[in-house]
Amino acid sequence: MTEKTLGGKVALVTGASGGIGRAIAVHLAEAGAQVLVHYSGNAAAADKTVAAITDNGGQARSVQADLRDAAASDRLVGQVDAIDILVNNAGIAGGADVLGTTRDQYDAVFDTNVKAMFFLTQALVPKMRDGGAIINTSSTVSIAAYPDYIVYSMSKVAVNGFTRSLAAGLAKRKITVNAVLPGATDTDFINAVRDYPGVLESIASSTALGRLGKPDDIASVVTFLASPAGSWITGQLIQANGGMHL
Repeated sequence: MTEKTLGGKVALVTGASGGIGRAIAVHLAEAGAQVLVHYSGNAAAADKTVAAITDNGGQARSVQADLRDAAASDRLVGQVDAIDILVNNAGIAGGADVLGTTRDQYDAVFDTNVKAMFFLTQALVPKMRDGGAIINTSSTVSIAAYPDYIVYSMSKVAVNGFTRSLAAGLAKRKITVNAVLPGATDTDFINAVRDYPGVLESIASSTALGRLGKPDDIASVVTFLASPAGSWITGQLIQANGGMHL
């Protein structure tokens, strides 16, 4: 049985309708947190996340917002009285090189991965209790060269810079801020290459541990950072990628 290290805490996980976000929400709930399960458009998938928590005796409810829309984001913030843990997980990937990227693709990635995250956090920081935790989902592509994902990579570099600066800014309130950098993780994000022979095996072989990551691998790190055991860690970019590119 999971130790209830987060009993009495309130957590908001953005992009929690599936994949890594769902795993994070479930892990935080198993540790005792009351979880707000954010989703943008897939209510049925968000309901599955809530059910995975409540069927196991946890506390959760879904909250909807297209975080790129300022009014929708504000309405979400209005549903939050006080919060202890914010996991900025919502994001989209964009797969194109420098010549193939359109302005619309660029704007969509940065509006979702950077701008929406920034202003949601800005609005929620006054509602965060001292001693809380903010965990941002970045990516291994932010610290390695992936020319076919150049805009996505750039957006995650911005997440890294945001993380370190925010950690310094909130330190007086004992709010920790860290980023987790997943590598190739077995979620819908890799569906585009799943059917190509040998590609997943090649990706797995690029990790020291010889496999793709699982959503639970990332969720475990996030839950640790949100717990009292992680309270001495802030401003860090933590690679949770099985040792990619070592």
